[in-house]
Amino acid sequence: MRRVFDQAYYERFYLNRETRATSPAAVLRQATFINAYLAYLGLPVKRILDVGCGIGTMLNTLTDLYPSARIDGLEYSEYLCETYGWTQGSVVNYRARTAYDLVICNDVIPYLSDRVCSRAIKNLADLCRGAMFLGALTREDYEICDTRRTDDIQYLRPTDWYRTRLARHFVNVGGGLYLKKPLGVTVWHLDRAT
Repeated sequence: MRRVFDQAYYERFYLNRETRATSPAAVLRQATFINAYLAYLGLPVKRILDVGCGIGTMLNTLTDLYPSARIDGLEYSEYLCETYGWTQGSVVNYRARTAYDLVICNDVIPYLSDRVCSRAIKNLADLCRGAMFLGALTREDYEICDTRRTDDIQYLRPTDWYRTRLARHFVNVGGGLYLKKPLGVTVWHLDRAT
């Protein structure tokens, strides 16, 4: 498994237009979706945590969409923390005094072993009091992704492996969004993803 998240990693998967995993435009669409869906549900967002915030593309976009919210960036990479000033920590054991209304965790947990990933999912639930956006490459996704833009040094678990563990703490409402149990808002059953 990947142990080094250095400058070369971020240049390849974040900055190089030919090999980056996503684009600023795609991140903007994702953040706009999150903002619109949570507004539709009537969920207030005053505190946001971006776990594995990378170079800050999602974090900065959310800052524009939630100008009055407190937004914290957590990053495992020592290189990025030194470069951007993020808080250094791990999805597995980072603690906060107060839970967040929105937690973002995109492309982080597939780097963890099964046991450690299960602990990370539990910790994400502890950090969240409202909604979580989770992105994770699964075995099924690897069959359809652009492998030039995908780090192949990850654990490729079946989708159901994640769904089983997430369902203990969250309700999947589609599009990568999960609401923390017990729900604080009404979500019709047909609006829930299985």
